[in-house]
Amino acid sequence: MIERMDTTARASKIVKYNGVAYLSGQVAEGDGIAAQTEACLAKVEAALTQAGSSKEQMLRATIWLSDMKYFAGLNEVWNAWVPEGHAPARACGEAKLAREELLVEIIVDAAYD
Repeated sequence: MIERMDTTARASKIVKYNGVAYLSGQVAEGDGIAAQTEACLAKVEAALTQAGSSKEQMLRATIWLSDMKYFAGLNEVWNAWVPEGHAPARACGEAKLAREELLVEIIVDAAYD
């Protein structure tokens, strides 16, 4: 059975199916890539908790940067946030994001209990 959480007409914040929680993309405003990445990851962590999951159960992360020049700054925050030994499969690319002030969007899929 598919479970949708925090659903609006456009999207669900979380969709759970067959042991996997699919999170919608998380964005945040802030001054610089470090601040935005930290805020995005706090939202990811809150959504994982809401879905009955955790950082240790992440399966895959897709990360979009508005410019690849932010890659090193993203990784600095990401590397400190991901629990050692629990890094998900990950892809990172450059894309035009929904608003000009956004520098990063993070999408995570995770197993749940």
